[in-house]
Amino acid sequence: MGSLVLLDLMGGVALLLWGLHMVHSGVLRAFGPDLRRGLAKGLRNRFTAFAAGVGLTALLQSSTATALITSSFAAEGLVGLVPALAIMLGANLGTTLIVQILSFNIAAAAPVLFIFGLVAFRSGAQSRIKDVGRVSIGLGLMLLALHILLDTLAPAENVPGVRLFMNAITGDPALCIIIGALVTWLVHSSVASVLLVMSLAYSQFISPSAALALVLGANLGSAINPLFEGARRDNPASYRLPVGNLINRLAGVLVVAPFLRPITEVLQAWQPDLAKLTAAFHIAFNLAMAVIFIGLLDGLAALLKKAFPDRPQETDPSRPRYLDESALATPSLALADAARETLHMGDHVEIMLRKVMAAIMTNDRALVDQVSRMDNSVDTLDEAIKLYVTKLTRGSLDEREGQRAMEIISFAINLEHIGDIIDKNLSELATKKIKRRFQFSPEGAEELSTFHKRTMDSLRIAFGVFMSGDVNEARKLLAEKALLRNAELAATERHLDRLREGRPETIETTSLHLDVLRDLRRIHSHVCSVAYPVLDAAGELPARQGAENNLMMMPEAAAHPSSQ
Repeated sequence: MGSLVLLDLMGGVALLLWGLHMVHSGVLRAFGPDLRRGLAKGLRNRFTAFAAGVGLTALLQSSTATALITSSFAAEGLVGLVPALAIMLGANLGTTLIVQILSFNIAAAAPVLFIFGLVAFRSGAQSRIKDVGRVSIGLGLMLLALHILLDTLAPAENVPGVRLFMNAITGDPALCIIIGALVTWLVHSSVASVLLVMSLAYSQFISPSAALALVLGANLGSAINPLFEGARRDNPASYRLPVGNLINRLAGVLVVAPFLRPITEVLQAWQPDLAKLTAAFHIAFNLAMAVIFIGLLDGLAALLKKAFPDRPQETDPSRPRYLDESALATPSLALADAARETLHMGDHVEIMLRKVMAAIMTNDRALVDQVSRMDNSVDTLDEAIKLYVTKLTRGSLDEREGQRAMEIISFAINLEHIGDIIDKNLSELATKKIKRRFQFSPEGAEELSTFHKRTMDSLRIAFGVFMSGDVNEARKLLAEKALLRNAELAATERHLDRLREGRPETIETTSLHLDVLRDLRRIHSHVCSVAYPVLDAAGELPARQGAENNLMMMPEAAAHPSSQ
């Protein structure tokens, strides 16, 4: 009898965890980018940040996911530590809302949620509708799991051995707190832990005070997961937020634990239903922690900054900055990290392009050597980005996430090709000009400088298009591509006119001049490739042209430039 009860209990918990996972993944897939933008907008002060944390976590049903997103922002200095800590106070409260709802007997809604979810998932024309269906099925599974847990525990109530075992392990409040923290850490969900405690309390397997102690442990355990998953050993600042959240939880547990018995008596007089009592204590504890700590965050933030100083400046420029392996479990967060790393790679390419042109114009050999070293960094970052995104695509991505992953890889490849053109072509042209001590004519130098400036301007626009997907900027980029092609032809004509005039500087630099123009135009073509996916998604590219441009952006079709 005992083994069957335990097996049914484990099955119910597993079903509950799977339902939670479906809710979390469905919400993140359907609204992930919108949630990140909403979180960013809510960081103006600690109170709006607190509200953003409540709303985000109420949707995701995972304070760990909120902690990972916020830790990524805080570790890189994109958000202050005080608003980040306020977000976590809100996240801890947000996870209590679903528990409060499920404390009522709404198991009859499970079939309705299953039917709605199945219809939405099977017939949804858009991936977002499918993901909403996934959320509905997940909620139905959670309700079904609670029903299974209650049905399993009801007959076991009369088994003396089971009751004796439960009394033994829940008789000490301190032990209950440790067990609750351990279980929550193992299952990675305070929601699942508290719902299990509610089921045990409702079936009278545990005393009311033991139930509240287990809830305290669940709150403590939920703060442990982000410490291992969100912090990075190479960046001490990444420990600030999870440690600060753990301090909040631990302080609350230490303050409340000695008063569990009188708190239990007061709550029992108000709410005799032990399941609802457990849920009410869970939300009251987190609300009290938010009220108490939201005014103390400045001092806590100062202590955390002293304990965990900023990361030392990177000495290796080829080392990735933003590719967080722990974020791979959250596709929208991992894609954002990969995009930021691609921009980091783009910064290297932009500096290379600026330096190589300065070397060509000023005959500075030291700049040529710097460009060559930077190309090695670009190659290393390109490989790291492709490997990271490839790991991500091994998991389950929706259509939008898969498309974004391909856009990131494509832009990284094009940036790597630009680096090759700069290193293998333009750098060699600079070296050739330096060795032979050539000088461009004033008109020729002006043409090349203007052409280079337009290429640099387009590169910066491309970075914006890559991050924002702005259709207007993408149109501007392709329009500039056509204009630059005409500008190359006009510059070539003017150069030939000077050549026909027999000007000595033009005669000795004719090959260099035309090669620089050609390579800058090739770089510009790679720069403009970022516009095609944006315009294709907006339906502004003919089907054939869109397919051709997609092929052009694939690694096999983009040939490496040959040296001159």
